[in-house]
Amino acid sequence: MTIRPVQWKKGEVVLIDQRVLPGKEIYNSYRTVESVARAIETMVVRGAPAIGVTAALGVRLVVEKNKATSAAPLRKALLKAIERLGATRPTAVNLFWALERMRKVAADESLDTPAKLKRAIAAEADAVFQDELDASRALSDFGSQLIGKGARVLTHCNAGALATAGDYGTALGVVKAAHLEGKAITVYADETRPFLQGARLTAWELCKENIPSFLITDSMAGHLMSRGEIDVIVVGADRVAANGDTANKIGTYTLSVLARENKIPFYVAAPLSTIDLATKTGKDIPIEERHEREVTHAGGRRVAPEGMAVRNPAFDVTPAKYVSAIITEVGIARPPFKKSLAELKRVVG
Repeated sequence: MTIRPVQWKKGEVVLIDQRVLPGKEIYNSYRTVESVARAIETMVVRGAPAIGVTAALGVRLVVEKNKATSAAPLRKALLKAIERLGATRPTAVNLFWALERMRKVAADESLDTPAKLKRAIAAEADAVFQDELDASRALSDFGSQLIGKGARVLTHCNAGALATAGDYGTALGVVKAAHLEGKAITVYADETRPFLQGARLTAWELCKENIPSFLITDSMAGHLMSRGEIDVIVVGADRVAANGDTANKIGTYTLSVLARENKIPFYVAAPLSTIDLATKTGKDIPIEERHEREVTHAGGRRVAPEGMAVRNPAFDVTPAKYVSAIITEVGIARPPFKKSLAELKRVVG
């Protein structure tokens, strides 16, 4: 089936509200840059590739509404929008990849009339969307090669269609491709505290796709690994450093250490837009801290006592030494990642 969390319809950005899944399937329309920025910040849309696509479409809104009669004020409005959207989520490098593409178009002085600038911005936003769709499909096909028949696959957070432009996804895209190839896999999905992306979103996608699966709490993963009930782990990423260190949803690092202890392959599925060669190691990746309410409340109800201090880092960093391979849309990178990732990036210039 087709899942499209991000869409462009009739001059508006349309997002499925991932905060209310699986209970409700609600699509909201956004008409302003500020409303799109708030949707990203408040997790209406999440997942690094989906955030990048949403931001590009958010920039496109400027040319839909702007009435400038010369290129200069329109260009100024575009750059202001790019700055606002760039301040939404610091860890997801796909956001900056997409916005840099939009910035290059906005800054192109050869686009010297509003009409030229509007056409170019619209075309680039469409290209970002399509490139993400194509990358996820190609990545999924490459990753499926690493999944054996009858494999029991553990995943964390949500890295499916909901986390991308749609259709496949990254880590869950690999799972979907293996399932469609008839490999008779079974998925174990971590619930992923505190925001429950696994329980709410990954489980929803797995049910939609009729993929055999079990939902487990995060703390059960090590137990299942120790009993030989997990064959492979596949996760997504929000940023991959040049040396292969990987930032992903909090709890991923723990899985990687357990995977090493139990001799289980640990794969990261991420499009090239997630690989940031300008970031040398994981120590250089900014880690977003989110609101304490995500920890103190569940389902809108307080579960922790008033006055209790909270730490809520949204991501952790998995050292490259724990990563077996990184799956991209142009091939599979293996250690040493500093060399293999640079070679894959060169494939697309």
